[in-house]
Amino acid sequence: MQIPTRLWIGGEWVDSDEGSTFPVRNPASGDVLAEVQEARAADVDRAVAAARAAFVASEWRDIGPHERSALLWRLADLIEANADELATIETHDNGKPYFEARRIDLPSVVENFRYFAGMADKIHGATIPVSGPFLNYTLREPVGVVGAIIPWNFPLSQAAWKVAPALACGNAVVLKPAEQTPLTALRLGELATQAGVPPGVLNVVPGFGETAGAALVRHPGVDAIAFTGSTPVGKTVMREASETLKKVSLELGGKSPNVVFADADLKAAVRGASTGIFYGKGEVCAAGSRILVERSIYDDFVGELASRAESMTVGDPMEKTTRLGAIVSEEQLERVLSYVEAGKSEGARLVTGGERTDVNGKGYFVTATVFADVESTMRIAQEEIFGPVAAVMPFEDVDDAIAKANDTIYGLAAGVWTRDVGKAHRFAREVQAGTVWINTYNRYDSASPFGGYKQSGFSRDLGYEAALDKYTQTKSVWVALDD
Repeated sequence: MQIPTRLWIGGEWVDSDEGSTFPVRNPASGDVLAEVQEARAADVDRAVAAARAAFVASEWRDIGPHERSALLWRLADLIEANADELATIETHDNGKPYFEARRIDLPSVVENFRYFAGMADKIHGATIPVSGPFLNYTLREPVGVVGAIIPWNFPLSQAAWKVAPALACGNAVVLKPAEQTPLTALRLGELATQAGVPPGVLNVVPGFGETAGAALVRHPGVDAIAFTGSTPVGKTVMREASETLKKVSLELGGKSPNVVFADADLKAAVRGASTGIFYGKGEVCAAGSRILVERSIYDDFVGELASRAESMTVGDPMEKTTRLGAIVSEEQLERVLSYVEAGKSEGARLVTGGERTDVNGKGYFVTATVFADVESTMRIAQEEIFGPVAAVMPFEDVDDAIAKANDTIYGLAAGVWTRDVGKAHRFAREVQAGTVWINTYNRYDSASPFGGYKQSGFSRDLGYEAALDKYTQTKSVWVALDD
């Protein structure tokens, strides 16, 4: 396992300007994996300068779209060839089970780069019929230097979601990974150069949000910010970016409802609800953390979900039998446990879980947790926990289900389980969410746009239109046809 520890700027490893470092820990043990160079404002300046120089240089600016496509495809091949190593780094860095990193995350990263590789030569403008003796056409041009800021829950996947479309559209990127999980993003920078991406087109600057992230958002040499993270931080990003009128896209938090009607396939719904909240340790923006169940099947559902939660094996993330890995940090573990205490103190019924545990006396682990009899006013029903904590509440009918589903500041995703196709489509139409899953949950594809309503942000990751909206700008050209 090759652990990168330096900044990746201008196609080479460099030390931070001040020489400062920060520890990156393995959540499963609490041990320090590496001391990583810490980027601050001066380092962000260097990275932005490298990105700007690369963006205007003919080596990248004049490259044909077919060659850009080939570069991204080669990068996808390199990621695939190094998938075992990358998944191992991701598991040690994030604490997720290795099977999730290797079998789910890495294939999706490869798919993402290949999808956008296929888009690189399909970005084009249009001719427009206008009045008068004129030819009018549009050009789709890259935005310029993109600052991409990503979270710690899916480090390499989130990097791919930003980097692949940005490069496909011809931009240069400065990527700021989360300080908890910077390692696979750094390795991605190195692999991009090995694939033939010109130096400076992709730079990676690990550091803290209040220093490196803030410097990137404020930097006048950055043309666009693509941010994924919490809603409070997203609001700060939007305020700070306004000083230089950057293009901003925000994919923020969620408190997604997963709604189960009495006519659903109960076993499938329990399985889907369990996956919706316990996959990725619940550290998923779109986690189905509010499970709404029709009253006539409520007790049966709660019992089945609790039984499934109790079968979730907590253990060493590298073990094949582990289904619930380590919470990403001790700070996040304490946050999760504080919400467990809040749920109990506000009167929710703790059915199972909610306990800190360990593996061989080490690590940041918590058991899969199910609360029942949750009221919409409780904190565990309104606030994003980002952990394996399910809040289950009953509803009476379709109207009540929709009202409770929408009773949140968030609108990232939603799920519905029913055999009634009319009911399913009504719910999909009326729920305020950017993604709706019917009789499934947590499904993603590079071709399908993902993003939120309300305080879950705006703009979209993934998909053809998402890339064009975020990473290109439109130029209108008028040509006089009269002599």
